[in-house]
Amino acid sequence: MTKAADISIILPILNESETLRRELPRLKQLSQQGCELIFVDGGSRDDSVVQLQAAGMYVVHSEPGRAIQMNLGASQAGTELLVFLHIDTRLPDKAPDLVRTALNATGQGGQWGRFDVYIEGRHPMLKLVGWMMNQRSRLTGIATGDQTLFMQRDLFKRVGGFPQQPLMEDIEMSRRLKQLSRPVCLKDRVYTSGRRWEQSGVWRTIGLMWWLRFAYWRGVSAERLVRLYR
Repeated sequence: MTKAADISIILPILNESETLRRELPRLKQLSQQGCELIFVDGGSRDDSVVQLQAAGMYVVHSEPGRAIQMNLGASQAGTELLVFLHIDTRLPDKAPDLVRTALNATGQGGQWGRFDVYIEGRHPMLKLVGWMMNQRSRLTGIATGDQTLFMQRDLFKRVGGFPQQPLMEDIEMSRRLKQLSRPVCLKDRVYTSGRRWEQSGVWRTIGLMWWLRFAYWRGVSAERLVRLYR
């Protein structure tokens, strides 16, 4: 018997046909655990939307842009707990219960949080990269999208949703949330693909990511950074 939904999982996608073939069976199981799945397509040109519709998934059509897509998905959510999940990231077992406990209705929990992340791939440095991301996040209170942010709907509205910028929207969102509440940093891990790291070179990607974060911290605009990133 399907449990009544009390958590909305928003998944922004764009041309993710191969990933969906692999992940859809696992994602569908979340519906049995009380999760409302909202896929927000940014204009895919492959058969991503066809796959989702054939599987009976709820699909929202959007302009491209992760922040735009996540905000639109949140506006369609029918629950008070929001989870923002990358399509190539796999939640741990009992993730819905972990989120419920972290953001419990009695007021004893937090208002937002994230999971630890484990980056999957062949390169031995990826495990260290994930560990460093988790430690930095605990120290600074800043989370990345790879760590799967979750929050109370009221808090999401109070900070105005994700900032409409083409890069670092997760970092800026964390900054805004942190002003209202420290994050709950779960030790339970999400597993995310290291494909972008391996395709571009792990060391090169590490250097690029650190440089981008430093430049953003120094005040370089996200619009300028995305041009350099591309």
